[in-house]
Amino acid sequence: MSFRSLNINLNLALLVLFMVFYKGSSSSGLSTTNVTARPDVVNIGAIITFDSVIGKIAKLAITLAVEDVNSNPEILNGTKLTLKMQNTKSSDFLGIIEALQFMENDTVAIIGPQYSATAHVISHITDELKVPLLSFAATDPTLAPNQFPFFVRTTRSDLFQMAAVADLVGYYEWRDVIAIYVNDDFGRNAIAALGDKLSVKRCKISYKVPLSPKTTKDEIRKALISVSLMESRIVILHLYTSWGLQVLTEAQSQMMMSKSELKKKFKSRWSNLTGARRVNGSSFGLNTYGLYAYDSVWLLAHALDSFFASGGNISFANDSNLHELRGGKLNLDALNKFNGGSQLLQSILEVNTTGLTGQVKFNPDGNLINPAFEVINVIGTGTRTIGYWSNSSGLSLDPPDKSQRKLHSRGSSTDTQRLYSIIWPGQTTQKPRGWVFPDNGRKLRIGVPNRVSYHEFVGVKGTDEFTGYCIEVFQAALNELPYGVPYEFVPFGDGKKNPENSELLHRIQIGEFDGVVGDITITTSRTKMVDFTQPYIESGLVVVAPIRKTNSSAWAFLRPFTPMMWGVTGIFFLVVGAVVWILERRTNEDFRGHPRKQFVTIIWFSFSTLFFSQKKTGSTLGRFVLIIWLFVVLILNSSYIASLTSILTVEQLSSPVKGIESLANSNDRIGFLKNSFAENYLTDELNIHKSRLVPLNSPEEYEKALKDGPNAGGVVAVIDERAYMELFLSVRCGYSIVGQEFTKMGWGFAFPRDSPLAIDMSTAVLKLSERGDLQKIHDKWLMKSACSAEGAKQAVDRLQMRSFWGLFLLSGIACFLALVLHVLRMVRQYYRFHDSDCDSSQARRLRSFVSFVNKREEEVKRRTKRRRTEKASNKAVHDQNSIPIDGLDECV
Repeated sequence: MSFRSLNINLNLALLVLFMVFYKGSSSSGLSTTNVTARPDVVNIGAIITFDSVIGKIAKLAITLAVEDVNSNPEILNGTKLTLKMQNTKSSDFLGIIEALQFMENDTVAIIGPQYSATAHVISHITDELKVPLLSFAATDPTLAPNQFPFFVRTTRSDLFQMAAVADLVGYYEWRDVIAIYVNDDFGRNAIAALGDKLSVKRCKISYKVPLSPKTTKDEIRKALISVSLMESRIVILHLYTSWGLQVLTEAQSQMMMSKSELKKKFKSRWSNLTGARRVNGSSFGLNTYGLYAYDSVWLLAHALDSFFASGGNISFANDSNLHELRGGKLNLDALNKFNGGSQLLQSILEVNTTGLTGQVKFNPDGNLINPAFEVINVIGTGTRTIGYWSNSSGLSLDPPDKSQRKLHSRGSSTDTQRLYSIIWPGQTTQKPRGWVFPDNGRKLRIGVPNRVSYHEFVGVKGTDEFTGYCIEVFQAALNELPYGVPYEFVPFGDGKKNPENSELLHRIQIGEFDGVVGDITITTSRTKMVDFTQPYIESGLVVVAPIRKTNSSAWAFLRPFTPMMWGVTGIFFLVVGAVVWILERRTNEDFRGHPRKQFVTIIWFSFSTLFFSQKKTGSTLGRFVLIIWLFVVLILNSSYIASLTSILTVEQLSSPVKGIESLANSNDRIGFLKNSFAENYLTDELNIHKSRLVPLNSPEEYEKALKDGPNAGGVVAVIDERAYMELFLSVRCGYSIVGQEFTKMGWGFAFPRDSPLAIDMSTAVLKLSERGDLQKIHDKWLMKSACSAEGAKQAVDRLQMRSFWGLFLLSGIACFLALVLHVLRMVRQYYRFHDSDCDSSQARRLRSFVSFVNKREEEVKRRTKRRRTEKASNKAVHDQNSIPIDGLDECV
């Protein structure tokens, strides 16, 4: 696969020098030539390597362009172009000399040269003599107008091609590439531009292969052999066509490997002409450099026409800076400065026309606008277009003109980068990984820490036997990779003391190890040294302390509630019972009787709600209060049972250390694993004085220090990673993790920075985790618990009043509302069925109301009905006799 401009192959190129001269009287000394009207003839010349592929094509293309310009009377209004060519024979020196010879005449413009290196030199000359230099082949991006104002590039700069290459590398997610290029200005500067563009995509050139411009076949073979030993398998070629195909042929032997009507007519003419105009007896095809050469002539013709139309005059004068060179055999003092050069240059940069290569127009930077390339897939001897690249839209399936229209209609680019599928070498559609392990017989050296203890994680026996959880996870992850990885384990450390992990990782930096496998915690400082994989086990810091059994109390059942909670709960039981008694006693026989019986009923009813076996209620208000209270009782009952269960379960274990907070605020000595990151974390993050920290080397030292305690030279607690501590506690029941894990970290495999293996191994670890294989390996090596390794909960929170005040408030409001409604109902009944003629003294009314309230509901209703009947009968007698009858009504 390669890039080509919509009309140009930019990977393999030769450059052509084409020069334009004014043919008139030559001048020497201080004489000048002035032309105030359009001249009859303008001489043009070309410096071309005749025997090169591009030289042959450019020679014919320039000749055709001159013929077409001269046959078109509208372009220069009668002025004719006369062509003169020189052969540089692939020599930069001859190109410079021939250019100087042309400059002795009155030259108005220069097109070329063929090579970027030559262009650099001639650009200094043209800048001095104010002669525009147009080049259809010099693609070196450092040939910029800001350094060479009279240099005009009429082809695409390599800067845009390298941007396209970088987009393609980023599109396929390749991390690094190899660059094979010509070791001259053309190659070096283009590859430097590629490196800049790749860095934006977080990619890089991992290996550069500069080839001499006059390289031999043996040198090409040696260079490709060195490339084949590299990891990267993405190779960028930036070569000349003269021997670029030899590189592809050699690589193959080593098993490495839009149209316009105007252009259509020109290609048809070309086919006819090349049959008649053979060079050295052989015909040749057309490439896009020939199209750029043809367009360059027309570009200059349009610029000259605009120059003349705007009143431009052709005048030349000797350069005063060259006077002191007078008398030399080279006659350098005869070189003339073009007085109208700046005006002609401006006319060139303002041209806006359409040529064989599309629109010919320059942007403010002096580059052709809308740089675009066609991405082709080379399959055998054929090619296939898989997409396009343009400076505005990037990689796209649409041609640049269509992408540009879409961009204008949307106002911004929202499409993702896309290309059609590619048939890669080997006739496969699967995207290459972009790298392999070097095929030079060297195995990866994987460092393994030789620890004093915890051999369940990493066990080293001699120099060839490595076992443990970390080793097995690493080997399982390697088996998930779609390629083989030759490796060998190398022990690090003497097995008598724990090696420093930072030193182990440093060996990767200096190239001694290609990776590290073991119990390596991923920390911020370490990620600056190496690349880690996805963590394969979580292992934050925890606190381990001795635990002791406590005697169970006979009153442990009271611990779930605080004293205030018990008191408020008891009061509410009595209050709810009393409220229900008030609401029910007029309608429910169970709530009537002797006062002592009623008191017992209240107590019984209140506490029976705990078991939902209370007496039945008949009033609506009583049921309303009861249902709210039963909800409260349900919550209280559930919370009490849960808290009591927790207390009875864990109260057998306790420790004076409650967690990292209480440990940091004390003055007791703390143990930690020697040479681990825990020491820096405790001192830097938790501000624990270093004098309180005791380095320990093994589980046996942990146990001894904890058993001795701080008063006997030991420690009050040990801080280490959870993975170690779970293994430590699996056979030591007198200790436990207290508090919570106070850091969140993990272990990973380490590789050099930007190593593709780190990414692939991360994917493999995730696959193991998703399938459950990671847990199986964990259980195989680390699940050896002879006693519970669960941390003791040191302080069971008792249920506080603040957690339930809302429930009690709800029940209290229900009771209050029920009592208010009940009293209002009693008052209404009392005044409705009580005679106003009765004695209205306050004392008697109060006694009467209390007596009314104490009556049964049915009795009140029955007596009320009887009174209504008597009132109706008395009223009838009164109406007949009109005599008042006193004493018939009775106060209730």
